[in-house]
Amino acid sequence: MSDYLHQLRVDLSAAFRWAVRLNYHEGVANHFSVAINDSGTQFLINPNARHFSRIRASELLILDVNNQETMVQPNAPDPTAWGLHGAVHRHCSHARCVLHVHSIFSTVLACLKDPRLPAIDQNTAQFHNRVIIDKGFDGMAFEDEGERCAAMLGDANKKVIIMGNHGVMVIGSSVSDAFNRLFYFERSAETYIRALQTGLDLNFLSDEVAEKTARQWETYDGSADAHFSELKAILDSEESDYKD
Repeated sequence: MSDYLHQLRVDLSAAFRWAVRLNYHEGVANHFSVAINDSGTQFLINPNARHFSRIRASELLILDVNNQETMVQPNAPDPTAWGLHGAVHRHCSHARCVLHVHSIFSTVLACLKDPRLPAIDQNTAQFHNRVIIDKGFDGMAFEDEGERCAAMLGDANKKVIIMGNHGVMVIGSSVSDAFNRLFYFERSAETYIRALQTGLDLNFLSDEVAEKTARQWETYDGSADAHFSELKAILDSEESDYKD
């Protein structure tokens, strides 16, 4: 368990550092978490008010969804971190890793009257019929809003929530799985938004081709781990204190 926990700390810390490099961060807001026990009720998350660029593996908090004293302890997390991530880990054991950001293009998409992401290329097709659209934004992600969002994650095949008027939340079976999905979703949102900015007609893929491509992505084994391994290798040579 000690080695396993240490690896989770290192992986999650790497995700924070790369979120900065890719400009997914926002002030000292937003949170990443990863479950550390089988039921998912215990999880690592970033400490309150810490910039993503300064987070180290040893500093990540361990929270327990069954601990009623979480928000009165000296190192209490941000209330929105507890509200959103606590609810997801409480109710959705398949959501091993939960990444929530207000990254630019995903948030622009979330602010559109129609926030769906159509399949217009290979990357956007990855998310064909695999995204939850939330149009019920009801304020900041304190406990009530967190419970509402968690209730939408019943379909284990849908691992992205476009949080209308808010941002995006991505879940995965591991840190590498979730971060890879976040990377491709943000890139896909950027492709779509920039395509709209041309003012020209878009060439939408057929449902058949989009579904075929999405299934191919799902069987493209090892790509997420390979991607994340390379990201950590870059950090190891340029910013190795993330592992401390």
